Amino acid sequence: MIPREFLRTAWESILKNKLRSFLTMLGIIIGTASVIVMVAVSAGTEAAIKEQITSLGSNLVFINTSFMRFGPGEASSGGGLVYDDATAIQESINGVEGVIVEQGATDSVRAGSVSLDDVEIVGTTPDFPTVRDVDVETGRFLQESEVQRKSKVAVLGAGLAEELFGESDPIGQTVTAGTTKLTVIGVMAPKGSVGGTDFDNRLYTPITIVFQKFASFGFGRIVGDRVRAITIAVAEDQVLEDTILQIELLLSKRHEVSLDSLDFTITTQDDIISTRESTTAAFRSLLSWVAGVSLIVGGIGIMNIMLVSVTERTREIGIRQSVGARPSDIRWQFLTESLLLSLVGGAVGILAGIGGAWLFGAVGDMPTVVVPASILLAFASAAAVGVFFGFYPANRAAQLDPIEALRHE
Repeated sequence: MIPREFLRTAWESILKNKLRSFLTMLGIIIGTASVIVMVAVSAGTEAAIKEQITSLGSNLVFINTSFMRFGPGEASSGGGLVYDDATAIQESINGVEGVIVEQGATDSVRAGSVSLDDVEIVGTTPDFPTVRDVDVETGRFLQESEVQRKSKVAVLGAGLAEELFGESDPIGQTVTAGTTKLTVIGVMAPKGSVGGTDFDNRLYTPITIVFQKFASFGFGRIVGDRVRAITIAVAEDQVLEDTILQIELLLSKRHEVSLDSLDFTITTQDDIISTRESTTAAFRSLLSWVAGVSLIVGGIGIMNIMLVSVTERTREIGIRQSVGARPSDIRWQFLTESLLLSLVGGAVGILAGIGGAWLFGAVGDMPTVVVPASILLAFASAAAVGVFFGFYPANRAAQLDPIEALRHE
């Protein structure tokens, strides 16, 4: 028999039992669709994380404290970053476009008759809009002189300004954060939430105000002007590795530690993205294996139905053998039928997977990205499953004794 005859005979056999054929293919359909959807969800998550990290600014370097020593009488002991480190970096390192320090606190904020609890108060420095890639919509941001003089001024996030003042212009008005009265000098442009941080519902004030007014108790009194992180925006034409080395040399000298025992760590956006990508890649592999189980179950279903088909068509096999069909012809006939079931199921599963990924992204909060490689992988796996699980029934049919097959009722 020629390949076209194998295909025609297999297709006719499948159409004779449409419902049984569909139920047989259902496992392959679900398995193929699951692989595509799972990989799309994982790839979408990876893309969303990368977008969130890059939306915080471009070409950033993050310096974080490795350890800080606290305790009675140790407020001035070595270890960790201090606010003056940021100034030293700004003045001493070439190619630095901006340096910011952020120190957070939470307190109530009032304006007139409106009072909001648990508002995030961020003490920071003038380069914040440049480094964090945010814009001031009205008014202006903090100035260096205001940080140095500990001026009681505030810049409001777009959402916070609307909640406190409604349609009124906040510029020049007063808000009370905790017990500290601050004059509003600006309102930020809407940015939304990035990486779990709601930029629109923050109050920005000079970091020296946070040190003085919001960190003057408990933990804050102990650490003084110590900070947990410094963020630096490096010029695009600078080599990051060179800049990082300069920072390490500067801070190790300031902290009187060697390069082998630094009390801070330096990371870049690429480092963070790579770490997140490795995590999502492992998660994606796990999801793919789980989805692949459905393909194996589908393959077992194909084997089961093909064995039943061999039993039902034993007499037909005997007749084909009696008119000259060779064992290889019988084997190829049933193997083609098994392969056709898996390929048709795989094709339907691809359509279902692409549609499911789109629907999941449309109705869910998490974006999905269909990866072309996952489509090829799923379809190839479906074909492999058809061949693997179809070979035993096909081989069993080919080994039937013609005489016994003809006698079969």
